[in-house]
Amino acid sequence: MADYFTATQIPQQRSYNSIPFPSVLSPNPTTAVPVSVFHLTETIKTQKPFLDSLLHKTGAVIFRGFDVKTAKDFNDVVEAFGYEELPYVGGAAPRTNVVGRVFTANESPPDQKIPFHHEMAQVPEFPSKLFFYCEVEPGSGGETPIVLSHVVYKRMKERYPNFVEKLEEHGLIYTRVLGEDDDPSSPIGRGWKSTFLTNDKSVAKERAATLGMKLEWMEDGGVTSIMGPIPAIKYDKSRQCKIWFNSMVAAYTGWKDARNDPVKAVTFGDGEPLPADIIYDCLRILEEECVAVPWQKGDVLLIDNLAVLHSRRPFNPPRRVLASLCK
Repeated sequence: MADYFTATQIPQQRSYNSIPFPSVLSPNPTTAVPVSVFHLTETIKTQKPFLDSLLHKTGAVIFRGFDVKTAKDFNDVVEAFGYEELPYVGGAAPRTNVVGRVFTANESPPDQKIPFHHEMAQVPEFPSKLFFYCEVEPGSGGETPIVLSHVVYKRMKERYPNFVEKLEEHGLIYTRVLGEDDDPSSPIGRGWKSTFLTNDKSVAKERAATLGMKLEWMEDGGVTSIMGPIPAIKYDKSRQCKIWFNSMVAAYTGWKDARNDPVKAVTFGDGEPLPADIIYDCLRILEEECVAVPWQKGDVLLIDNLAVLHSRRPFNPPRRVLASLCK
Protein backbone atom coordinates (compact mmCIF):
# COMPACT_ATOMS: atom_id res chain seq x y z
CA MET A 1 0.00 0.00 0.00
CA ALA A 2 3.07 2.27 -0.02
CA ASP A 3 1.99 3.69 -3.36
CA TYR A 4 -1.64 4.26 -2.28
CA PHE A 5 -1.08 8.02 -1.83
CA THR A 6 0.26 10.46 -4.38
CA ALA A 7 1.34 14.01 -3.59
CA THR A 8 -0.66 16.47 -5.68
CA GLN A 9 -0.29 20.17 -6.28
CA ILE A 10 -3.00 22.81 -5.91
CA PRO A 11 -2.81 26.47 -6.99
CA GLN A 12 -2.99 27.86 -3.46
CA GLN A 13 0.08 25.99 -2.13
CA ARG A 14 3.11 27.96 -0.97
CA SER A 15 6.69 26.75 -0.73
CA TYR A 16 8.99 27.28 2.24
CA ASN A 17 12.55 25.97 1.80
CA SER A 18 11.24 23.89 -1.13
CA ILE A 19 8.65 22.23 1.13
CA PRO A 20 5.03 22.61 -0.04
CA PHE A 21 2.55 24.08 2.44
CA PRO A 22 0.19 22.41 2.87
CA SER A 23 0.96 18.93 1.60
CA VAL A 24 -1.91 17.42 -0.41
CA LEU A 25 -2.40 13.65 -0.69
CA SER A 26 -4.78 12.06 -3.17
CA PRO A 27 -5.42 8.50 -4.40
CA ASN A 28 -2.67 7.30 -6.73
CA PRO A 29 -4.26 7.06 -10.21
CA THR A 30 -1.73 4.42 -11.31
CA THR A 31 -2.95 1.85 -8.77
CA ALA A 32 -6.21 -0.03 -8.81
CA VAL A 33 -6.75 0.28 -5.03
CA PRO A 34 -10.26 1.56 -4.19
CA VAL A 35 -10.70 5.01 -2.62
CA SER A 36 -13.19 3.70 -0.03
CA VAL A 37 -13.00 4.76 3.62
CA PHE A 38 -12.05 1.19 4.56
CA HIS A 39 -9.00 1.22 2.30
CA LEU A 40 -8.10 4.75 3.39
CA THR A 41 -8.22 3.88 7.10
CA GLU A 42 -6.30 0.63 6.62
CA THR A 43 -3.62 2.50 4.67
CA ILE A 44 -3.41 5.22 7.33
CA LYS A 45 -2.69 2.50 9.93
CA THR A 46 0.07 0.94 7.85
CA GLN A 47 1.50 4.26 6.64
CA LYS A 48 1.39 6.04 10.03
CA PRO A 49 5.18 6.65 10.27
CA PHE A 50 5.18 8.20 6.78
CA LEU A 51 2.15 10.38 7.56
CA ASP A 52 3.55 11.51 10.94
CA SER A 53 6.83 12.43 9.25
CA LEU A 54 5.02 14.33 6.48
CA LEU A 55 2.93 16.27 9.01
CA HIS A 56 6.05 17.17 10.99
CA LYS A 57 7.80 18.36 7.84
CA THR A 58 4.95 20.39 6.34
CA GLY A 59 2.70 21.32 9.30
CA ALA A 60 -0.55 20.50 7.49
CA VAL A 61 -1.82 17.71 5.23
CA ILE A 62 -4.98 17.69 3.10
CA PHE A 63 -6.47 14.32 2.10
CA ARG A 64 -8.47 14.99 -1.07
CA GLY A 65 -10.35 12.70 -3.44
CA PHE A 66 -11.13 9.90 -0.99
CA ASP A 67 -14.62 8.55 -0.37
CA VAL A 68 -15.20 10.24 3.01
CA LYS A 69 -18.94 10.91 2.79
CA THR A 70 -20.26 11.19 6.35
CA ALA A 71 -19.37 12.28 9.86
CA LYS A 72 -19.00 8.60 10.77
CA ASP A 73 -16.54 8.10 7.90
CA PHE A 74 -14.57 11.08 9.21
CA ASN A 75 -14.62 9.62 12.72
CA ASP A 76 -13.20 6.37 11.30
CA VAL A 77 -10.39 8.32 9.61
CA VAL A 78 -9.53 10.13 12.85
CA GLU A 79 -9.59 6.85 14.80
CA ALA A 80 -7.26 5.22 12.26
CA PHE A 81 -4.47 7.63 13.20
CA GLY A 82 -4.54 6.36 16.77
CA TYR A 83 -4.07 9.76 18.42
CA GLU A 84 -5.64 10.18 21.86
CA GLU A 85 -8.74 12.38 21.99
CA LEU A 86 -8.57 15.73 23.81
CA PRO A 87 -11.81 16.70 25.61
CA TYR A 88 -12.88 20.23 24.69
CA VAL A 89 -12.59 21.78 28.17
CA GLY A 90 -11.77 25.47 28.47
CA GLY A 91 -12.26 26.39 24.81
CA ALA A 92 -14.39 29.38 23.80
CA ALA A 93 -16.20 28.23 20.64
CA PRO A 94 -19.73 26.83 20.68
CA ARG A 95 -19.59 23.24 19.38
CA THR A 96 -21.92 20.24 19.20
CA ASN A 97 -20.90 16.59 19.39
CA VAL A 98 -21.90 14.83 16.15
CA VAL A 99 -20.61 11.27 16.43
CA GLY A 100 -17.80 9.61 18.38
CA ARG A 101 -14.99 12.12 18.75
CA VAL A 102 -16.30 14.42 16.02
CA PHE A 103 -17.74 17.86 16.76
CA THR A 104 -19.03 20.74 14.70
CA ALA A 105 -16.39 23.39 14.06
CA ASN A 106 -17.11 26.84 15.53
CA GLU A 107 -20.84 27.41 15.01
CA SER A 108 -20.72 31.22 14.91
CA PRO A 109 -22.81 32.92 12.18
CA PRO A 110 -21.60 32.65 8.56
CA ASP A 111 -21.08 36.39 8.11
CA GLN A 112 -18.50 36.43 10.90
CA LYS A 113 -14.80 35.92 10.34
CA ILE A 114 -12.94 33.84 12.92
CA PRO A 115 -9.44 35.32 13.34
CA PHE A 116 -6.16 33.35 13.29
CA HIS A 117 -5.36 31.32 16.38
CA HIS A 118 -3.71 28.17 17.61
CA GLU A 119 -6.49 25.97 18.98
CA MET A 120 -6.91 26.56 22.74
CA ALA A 121 -3.61 28.50 22.98
CA GLN A 122 -5.21 30.42 25.85
CA VAL A 123 -5.24 27.36 28.14
CA PRO A 124 -2.33 25.16 29.31
CA GLU A 125 -3.71 21.91 27.88
CA PHE A 126 -4.20 22.33 24.15
CA PRO A 127 -4.48 19.81 21.29
CA SER A 128 -1.29 18.82 19.48
CA LYS A 129 -3.25 17.99 16.33
CA LEU A 130 -6.56 19.03 14.76
CA PHE A 131 -8.64 17.38 12.09
CA PHE A 132 -11.18 19.25 9.95
CA TYR A 133 -13.57 17.62 7.50
CA CYS A 134 -15.79 19.17 4.83
CA GLU A 135 -19.15 17.38 4.90
CA VAL A 136 -20.94 20.11 2.90
CA GLU A 137 -18.81 22.48 0.85
CA PRO A 138 -19.61 26.20 1.12
CA GLY A 139 -21.78 28.05 -1.37
CA SER A 140 -18.86 30.48 -1.53
CA GLY A 141 -16.09 31.59 0.83
CA GLY A 142 -15.73 29.70 4.10
CA GLU A 143 -12.08 28.69 3.63
CA THR A 144 -10.03 27.69 6.68
CA PRO A 145 -6.83 29.70 6.06
CA ILE A 146 -3.66 28.31 7.64
CA VAL A 147 -0.29 29.92 8.33
CA LEU A 148 3.05 28.64 9.64
CA SER A 149 3.68 29.87 13.18
CA HIS A 150 7.48 30.12 12.98
CA VAL A 151 7.17 32.33 9.90
CA VAL A 152 4.87 34.72 11.81
CA TYR A 153 7.29 34.78 14.77
CA LYS A 154 10.22 35.56 12.50
CA ARG A 155 8.44 38.42 10.74
CA MET A 156 7.15 39.92 14.00
CA LYS A 157 10.60 39.65 15.61
CA GLU A 158 12.17 41.46 12.65
CA ARG A 159 9.58 44.23 12.63
CA TYR A 160 8.84 44.66 16.35
CA PRO A 161 11.77 43.31 18.38
CA ASN A 162 10.88 45.24 21.56
CA PHE A 163 7.25 44.16 21.47
CA VAL A 164 8.20 40.50 20.93
CA GLU A 165 10.78 40.73 23.73
CA LYS A 166 8.08 42.00 26.12
CA LEU A 167 5.74 39.20 25.00
CA GLU A 168 8.46 36.64 25.69
CA GLU A 169 9.16 38.16 29.09
CA HIS A 170 5.61 38.71 30.37
CA GLY A 171 3.32 36.50 28.30
CA LEU A 172 -0.39 37.32 28.00
CA ILE A 173 -3.49 37.44 30.21
CA TYR A 174 -6.80 36.45 28.58
CA THR A 175 -10.11 37.60 30.08
CA ARG A 176 -13.49 36.37 28.88
CA VAL A 177 -17.01 36.87 30.25
CA LEU A 178 -19.10 33.69 29.95
CA GLY A 179 -22.86 33.43 30.19
CA GLU A 180 -24.54 30.53 31.92
CA ASP A 181 -25.62 28.93 28.63
CA ASP A 182 -24.23 28.91 25.08
CA ASP A 183 -24.81 31.88 22.79
CA PRO A 184 -24.69 30.56 19.20
CA SER A 185 -24.70 34.12 17.81
CA SER A 186 -21.18 34.67 19.20
CA PRO A 187 -17.87 33.12 18.02
CA ILE A 188 -16.87 32.91 21.71
CA GLY A 189 -20.38 32.19 22.96
CA ARG A 190 -19.68 29.01 24.91
CA GLY A 191 -21.33 29.30 28.32
CA TRP A 192 -19.58 28.21 31.50
CA LYS A 193 -21.71 25.07 31.86
CA SER A 194 -20.52 23.60 28.53
CA THR A 195 -17.02 25.12 28.88
CA PHE A 196 -16.43 23.16 32.09
CA LEU A 197 -18.89 20.32 31.34
CA THR A 198 -20.90 20.81 34.55
CA ASN A 199 -23.92 22.65 36.00
CA ASP A 200 -22.22 22.96 39.41
CA LYS A 201 -20.33 26.21 40.12
CA SER A 202 -17.97 24.52 42.60
CA VAL A 203 -17.05 21.83 40.05
CA ALA A 204 -16.56 24.53 37.39
CA LYS A 205 -14.26 26.39 39.79
CA GLU A 206 -12.20 23.22 40.41
CA ARG A 207 -11.91 22.44 36.70
CA ALA A 208 -10.94 26.03 35.94
CA ALA A 209 -8.27 25.88 38.64
CA THR A 210 -6.71 22.76 37.06
CA LEU A 211 -6.36 24.85 33.87
CA GLY A 212 -4.77 27.69 35.84
CA MET A 213 -7.92 29.77 35.30
CA LYS A 214 -9.50 32.05 37.90
CA LEU A 215 -13.29 32.53 37.93
CA GLU A 216 -15.18 35.56 39.25
CA TRP A 217 -18.94 34.94 39.51
CA MET A 218 -21.44 37.60 38.47
CA GLU A 219 -24.92 38.35 39.79
CA ASP A 220 -26.64 37.32 36.53
CA GLY A 221 -25.23 33.77 36.72
CA GLY A 222 -22.39 34.48 34.34
CA VAL A 223 -18.69 34.42 35.17
CA THR A 224 -15.49 36.25 34.27
CA SER A 225 -12.65 33.85 33.51
CA ILE A 226 -9.06 35.10 33.83
CA MET A 227 -6.24 33.01 32.37
CA GLY A 228 -2.59 33.85 32.73
CA PRO A 229 -0.04 35.12 32.56
CA ILE A 230 0.51 32.39 29.98
CA PRO A 231 3.37 32.21 27.42
CA ALA A 232 2.73 33.84 24.04
CA ILE A 233 5.88 32.47 22.40
CA LYS A 234 6.87 28.82 22.64
CA TYR A 235 9.93 26.87 21.57
CA ASP A 236 9.12 23.96 19.27
CA LYS A 237 11.79 21.47 20.35
CA SER A 238 11.12 19.00 17.56
CA ARG A 239 11.65 21.66 14.87
CA GLN A 240 14.14 23.74 16.90
CA CYS A 241 12.46 27.09 16.33
CA LYS A 242 10.35 29.64 18.19
CA ILE A 243 6.65 29.81 17.35
CA TRP A 244 3.93 32.43 17.62
CA PHE A 245 1.76 30.32 19.92
CA ASN A 246 -1.05 32.53 21.17
CA SER A 247 -4.59 33.79 20.57
CA MET A 248 -3.59 37.45 20.80
CA VAL A 249 -4.93 38.62 17.43
CA ALA A 250 -8.03 36.43 17.73
CA ALA A 251 -8.88 37.80 21.18
CA TYR A 252 -8.05 41.43 20.43
CA THR A 253 -9.92 41.57 17.12
CA GLY A 254 -12.57 38.88 17.51
CA TRP A 255 -13.63 38.26 21.12
CA LYS A 256 -16.57 40.58 20.76
CA ASP A 257 -20.17 39.96 21.76
CA ALA A 258 -22.83 41.32 24.14
CA ARG A 259 -20.64 40.45 27.14
CA ASN A 260 -17.10 40.97 25.86
CA ASP A 261 -14.99 43.94 24.77
CA PRO A 262 -12.11 42.55 22.67
CA VAL A 263 -9.64 45.29 23.72
CA LYS A 264 -10.01 44.10 27.33
CA ALA A 265 -9.90 40.42 26.35
CA VAL A 266 -6.10 40.22 26.17
CA THR A 267 -3.27 42.20 27.78
CA PHE A 268 0.42 41.78 28.47
CA GLY A 269 1.07 39.47 31.41
CA ASP A 270 1.88 42.49 33.60
CA GLY A 271 -1.59 43.92 32.88
CA GLU A 272 -0.40 46.58 30.43
CA PRO A 273 -2.63 47.08 27.37
CA LEU A 274 -1.44 45.86 23.99
CA PRO A 275 -0.64 48.39 21.23
CA ALA A 276 -3.47 48.32 18.69
CA ASP A 277 -1.28 49.30 15.73
CA ILE A 278 1.04 46.33 16.28
CA ILE A 279 -1.87 43.90 16.73
CA TYR A 280 -3.43 44.98 13.44
CA ASP A 281 -0.07 44.82 11.65
CA CYS A 282 0.33 41.26 12.98
CA LEU A 283 -3.09 40.52 11.48
CA ARG A 284 -1.82 41.84 8.12
CA ILE A 285 1.25 39.60 8.35
CA LEU A 286 -0.97 36.58 9.08
CA GLU A 287 -3.10 37.37 6.03
CA GLU A 288 -0.03 37.88 3.82
CA GLU A 289 1.54 34.56 4.79
CA CYS A 290 -1.58 32.40 4.91
CA VAL A 291 -2.83 29.77 2.49
CA ALA A 292 -6.59 29.59 1.93
CA VAL A 293 -7.65 26.42 0.13
CA PRO A 294 -11.32 26.30 -0.97
CA TRP A 295 -13.05 23.34 0.66
CA GLN A 296 -14.21 20.42 -1.46
CA LYS A 297 -16.70 17.87 -0.16
CA GLY A 298 -14.85 14.98 1.45
CA ASP A 299 -11.65 16.94 2.21
CA VAL A 300 -9.88 16.03 5.45
CA LEU A 301 -7.36 18.57 6.76
CA LEU A 302 -4.86 17.47 9.42
CA ILE A 303 -3.06 20.31 11.23
CA ASP A 304 -0.10 20.26 13.61
CA ASN A 305 -1.45 22.73 16.18
CA LEU A 306 2.04 23.71 17.36
CA ALA A 307 3.24 24.55 13.86
CA VAL A 308 0.16 26.16 12.29
CA LEU A 309 -2.46 28.80 13.10
CA HIS A 310 -5.88 28.62 11.45
CA SER A 311 -8.92 30.86 10.95
CA ARG A 312 -12.27 30.88 9.12
CA ARG A 313 -13.48 33.22 6.41
CA PRO A 314 -17.12 34.31 6.14
CA PHE A 315 -19.25 32.25 3.78
CA ASN A 316 -22.54 31.90 2.00
CA PRO A 317 -24.37 28.78 3.23
CA PRO A 318 -24.55 25.92 3.03
CA ARG A 319 -21.32 24.86 4.76
CA ARG A 320 -20.70 22.11 7.27
CA VAL A 321 -17.17 21.56 8.50
CA LEU A 322 -16.56 19.13 11.34
CA ALA A 323 -13.59 18.91 13.69
CA SER A 324 -11.78 16.58 16.06
CA LEU A 325 -9.09 17.49 18.61
CA CYS A 326 -6.21 15.21 19.63
CA LYS A 327 -3.81 15.28 22.56
